[in-house]
Amino acid sequence: MRSMLAATLMFAAATGANAQMTTSPVAGATPKTVQTVPVKPPAMQTPSATADGMAKAERLALQSDLAWVGQYNGAITGDVSERMVNAIKEYQKAKGSKPTGVLNPQERTALTEAARKKQESVGWKIVTEPTSGARLGIPGKLVPQQASDANGSKWTSPTGTVQVVLSRRKEVSPTSAKLADLEKEPSGRKVDYTVVKPDFFVLSGLQGQKKFYVRGTFKGDEVRTMTILYDQATENTVEPVVIAMSSAFNAFPSGPLAGPPPRRNVEYGTGIVVSEDGAIVTDRLVTDGCLAITIAGHGSADRLAEDKEHDLALLRIYGARDLRPLSLAGGAAKTNVDVVGIADPQSQGGAAGVSSLKAALAPATSGNSALSPPPAVGFSGSPAVDGDGKFAGIALLKPAVVAGPATSVPASQAMMVSAEAVRGFLKAKGISPNGTSTDAKAAVVRVICVRK
Repeated sequence: MRSMLAATLMFAAATGANAQMTTSPVAGATPKTVQTVPVKPPAMQTPSATADGMAKAERLALQSDLAWVGQYNGAITGDVSERMVNAIKEYQKAKGSKPTGVLNPQERTALTEAARKKQESVGWKIVTEPTSGARLGIPGKLVPQQASDANGSKWTSPTGTVQVVLSRRKEVSPTSAKLADLEKEPSGRKVDYTVVKPDFFVLSGLQGQKKFYVRGTFKGDEVRTMTILYDQATENTVEPVVIAMSSAFNAFPSGPLAGPPPRRNVEYGTGIVVSEDGAIVTDRLVTDGCLAITIAGHGSADRLAEDKEHDLALLRIYGARDLRPLSLAGGAAKTNVDVVGIADPQSQGGAAGVSSLKAALAPATSGNSALSPPPAVGFSGSPAVDGDGKFAGIALLKPAVVAGPATSVPASQAMMVSAEAVRGFLKAKGISPNGTSTDAKAAVVRVICVRK
């Protein structure tokens, strides 16, 4: 139970001028000096002064509870304001009490309990968004359905009346004003409230028949935005939650951050043709969240399966001719490999040439092998071959660790999944590699993923 530090409205102010002589009741005893404490009547202490006497944690809790019962609609900062005092008065009026602006212990207890029940009714919880590590409050009972990809997460109600979206993307030289302007662009969005600060922005208004609330911020070139959409019919239920969600949103919490950086809208990787009927194995992360996957020179591809443990994906193209699948027979390379792939077109002037580079192998904690130096962007999904030209595994580019404990060992930026793991994945998915060629350059293809 939270303590109500402002329940005591009297304070002491002892000075020499307030000292008085009092006669001892015992005859002949030496008189002694005592101090009397002047009492300041409650009516002379303003509600703001009372709030100033609280610990900041208590003011934060008070604002939060007032927001949950629908009386406070400001930022939950712990700062004393006229808005907070008025919210207290409105709460007191609603409960039939005298609107003093100062809650007595019984009123504070009742407010705490009312707020707790509101939180329970919507399933309030603080969660960590899995792809970014951002922290936000989610009303789990209102939006029980969750889906995530490399660009963020979305929580929705079963009928779509309430939606919460955490999105992340890259922007060149972002500013709050620039980002706020971008958020005004969606068709049908009418903004009626805007706040733009150096480190964040807030917009709210109507988007079609729904109300919307957007809060966003950035760090470096990464932008993280929380958007809440809800039907106007749900306003009484959702708006107190929106205030709580806004205050709970921590886009870039300190400490370890979960997940990789956001994926690009168009991303290039390398795939290995493993069967004459168009089976291709590549990097799972390169093909996550794609609206379309294209194999350069062959057309569209379907993603049939994935292996989350080893970050592999199985693709298939149809009707392709003259494919030269790579033989996957091979052992385990010991010290060095050649990685054969197709670099990002920006790295080769828009071209699509196949190239190779040498990399040293080192054990990694994941059970795979670390590659050093890492291959160029676009090589993720490339075959690695040993000194005899035999298939040794698949090279995957791993995003760099963004943040973490000072004592942690940075993860390698490039890994090699063993040939054995690749063969095991294909076997589990019913694919029988039939390649006989050891020409890795002839077996690789460029994989192009197009996202939103």
